Amino acid sequence: MSKGIVTSVMASCLFAVMYFYTSLLKPLDGEEIFGWRTLLTLPCLTLFMLVSKDWARVGELLRRVRRTPRLLLGMVGTSWLMGVQLWLFLWAPLHGRSLEVSMGYFMLPLAMVLTGRLVYGERLSHLQKIAVGCAALGVGHELYQHGSFAWETLVVVIGYPIYFVLRRRCGTDHLGGLWCDMCLLLPWAIYFVVQGPLSNADMQAHPGLYVLIPVLGAISASALIAYVLASRLLPFSLFGLLSYVEPVLLVGVALLLGETIGPDQWLTYLPIWAAVVVLVIEGFKHMLRHRRRSV
Repeated sequence: MSKGIVTSVMASCLFAVMYFYTSLLKPLDGEEIFGWRTLLTLPCLTLFMLVSKDWARVGELLRRVRRTPRLLLGMVGTSWLMGVQLWLFLWAPLHGRSLEVSMGYFMLPLAMVLTGRLVYGERLSHLQKIAVGCAALGVGHELYQHGSFAWETLVVVIGYPIYFVLRRRCGTDHLGGLWCDMCLLLPWAIYFVVQGPLSNADMQAHPGLYVLIPVLGAISASALIAYVLASRLLPFSLFGLLSYVEPVLLVGVALLLGETIGPDQWLTYLPIWAAVVVLVIEGFKHMLRHRRRSV
């Protein structure tokens, strides 16, 4: 289990490094960085799937598409939803919107809890109700102050639950589905790279990009592989708890890049962070109960 914990924390650290790393890639814009990330990550994911013997999932999925062509529409939808999230993750640090995106990742577990309740009829535990109540205070304060949440926060909070629900509905919630999602993003990735602002003159003015761009692919692929390995090595509850490490690190990166939490934002952040703490406590209790039953 210790190996799984280390792998999970390493994945969160690599995602945070990639969050900061985009600030080093100027004059590339968010779209071109997204294109390079997709083009460089897909071969690494393919190699990992061949080694881990997950490649058969791709063949199974393609046979399902042949039998049910309308499944392809659902896969286009999940690919588009994933592409938006990948783009936003790379775009935000370049435009001073890292805190807004990290807030979305803090709220995401709560959004998933509510999605389970509304879509699948899952019952909320006592602690989950407390967490939702804490989050509601933060949401209410933000709405009172500004009338709405930042659009970057909403894209994460609304987009990811829709993505996961659609993947489950389509039966593509496995590595084969992820590979197909990335393949469907290839035309956009190629377009953004070809039409991007980067020119030969830019490369000559910033020769470090010859190294920085391939390293981006290495970081992205390493983070993704570490994340997948951790999901296999750890109990689901502990894996979910460790996913909270990433948004904490993203806030740190945002502050490192010069963003600040204004005085009027603390009453938004603190209740939502309290809700996350409540969910962590519930996760530990669930994990301990599961361990006792196993013993």
